[in-house]
Amino acid sequence: MQKKYTLGFGAIELTVTLPEKQVIQVVEGKSVKAITDIPAAIKAAVTNPIDSPPLQQVITSGDKVAIIASDITRQWIKYHEFLPALLNELNAAGIPDSDITLVVSLGAHRRHTDEENILVYGAEAVDRIQIIQSYAPDAEDFVFVGTTSRGVQVYINKHVAHADKVILTGGIVYHPMAGFAGGRKAILPGVSGYATIQGNHSFCLHDVVGQGISPHCSSGKIEGNNMHEDMTEIAAMLNPSFLVNTVYTPEGKFARFVAGHWYNAWLEGCKTVKEIFGVPIKAKTDLVIASAGGFPKDMNLYQGSKTTDNAVMAAKDDGVIIVLLECRDIMEPPDFSGWFNYESLYERELALRKAFTVPGFIALKTGLMCKKVPHIIVTLPENKAFVEKAGMIAATTLEEALAIAEQKLGRKDYTITVMPHAANTVPLPPEN
Repeated sequence: MQKKYTLGFGAIELTVTLPEKQVIQVVEGKSVKAITDIPAAIKAAVTNPIDSPPLQQVITSGDKVAIIASDITRQWIKYHEFLPALLNELNAAGIPDSDITLVVSLGAHRRHTDEENILVYGAEAVDRIQIIQSYAPDAEDFVFVGTTSRGVQVYINKHVAHADKVILTGGIVYHPMAGFAGGRKAILPGVSGYATIQGNHSFCLHDVVGQGISPHCSSGKIEGNNMHEDMTEIAAMLNPSFLVNTVYTPEGKFARFVAGHWYNAWLEGCKTVKEIFGVPIKAKTDLVIASAGGFPKDMNLYQGSKTTDNAVMAAKDDGVIIVLLECRDIMEPPDFSGWFNYESLYERELALRKAFTVPGFIALKTGLMCKKVPHIIVTLPENKAFVEKAGMIAATTLEEALAIAEQKLGRKDYTITVMPHAANTVPLPPEN
């Protein structure tokens, strides 16, 4: 029997008909109920926190409070929907808006415009509190606070280091390097100096030059992850007073707010993320057919790398992946696409070791994964040259991609995994 599957591609949907007996599994996130009363959920989280006294006992009248908040690259966090409720809880604890500063955790990302502050945090928050931006290259804005056990010199934004109380905010999702986002990442890279970011992120590369990326820094892995452990050590130097992090439904709505101790509350949030988006699979398969879920998750290859990364996790070592990525802005962002100009992966790695960037790491990892498992990308015809430059195989239709996959596999009785929302869902093989 044949079965039809519908997959997102940009603003449209494509369908593929597959032999039902060959489809071993369809990987989808867990359905969860979305939060409808956000202020009530925030109040409940900060009043009954995890491994911490309630917020009103942690914060006392007269404190100067710094809230670290993610930048526009994390707009999916939806600060404008919950930040006013958090400010109200601080007011109730005796902290007026005039004693609250929001620190934009840019890391090394570009600064926000005033309009972008409103877009990310909402007009109400922008009107109520002071907003400053922590931009890593501005060395004069950072103070030295110590050196980690791994030798990384730690510089923290002075507005954070000198605050009476620091509250971490952010969203928790799977992260391809640090295991999970959120939590300690508000501090590193968020409000850390450039040298500190470079020193920490270098742990994502293999100890041996020429061996590419570290096997210890990957999605969902925190135990034995040098990058995560160093980040945590840096956060402990600051010892933040409180944390409020968000977890989402597969549709991008709020599923849970976790609050309390800066590490333990975050860890509870990671468990929820794994419950929703970590999908146990029966086995790895010969072929994985994956979609990011459509626009904007497949707007460019950089965004699409989350999908290819997750798809590879469900494929056998001698398997093939087909990934639907429209990539209407294939050359964006330039600080990612430019990394494919290097003649070899070795040269790409050497350049990354000299000046680490996250886009450069993703470009190196993408190239290495393409060598391991053939990537067939269903994309717009005009993207063919760049897709091939990136080490992938370009196809303009699913039918063309399936024909290429069969040729690569050398048979027709191959097993299949379908991943309709692979940008968010992480397949957990049986050994996990």
